[in-house]
Amino acid sequence: MVETLRSGKVFVRKTYAGDLRETDYGYSFKYDEEYLKNDGALPVSITLPLSTTEYTSSVLFSFFDGLIPEGWLLDVASRNWKINKNDRFGLLLVCCRDCIGDVSIEGERYDL
Repeated sequence: MVETLRSGKVFVRKTYAGDLRETDYGYSFKYDEEYLKNDGALPVSITLPLSTTEYTSSVLFSFFDGLIPEGWLLDVASRNWKINKNDRFGLLLVCCRDCIGDVSIEGERYDL
């Protein structure tokens, strides 16, 4: 079994849509089964269409990476939360609780 290092709950329009996980092997995203049953369910992005299949990637999915602040705002976030700018998943978890747009992420942290 693959051990989860960190994870985040993904919300679309404030409705729980699925889980994003970081493991030793990369990243995975899986839609919640109850979310998929909703007639009004929307995909997180066009690159992650609604599916019961778990999406996996060796790098952070480009859609989620694109939610992370850039420029001076990235500098502020990195400094204030003491997170390395290269820790994209860590930045996603702390910066994307209240994003512009329909998608937000609520992070959970695992002690190793």
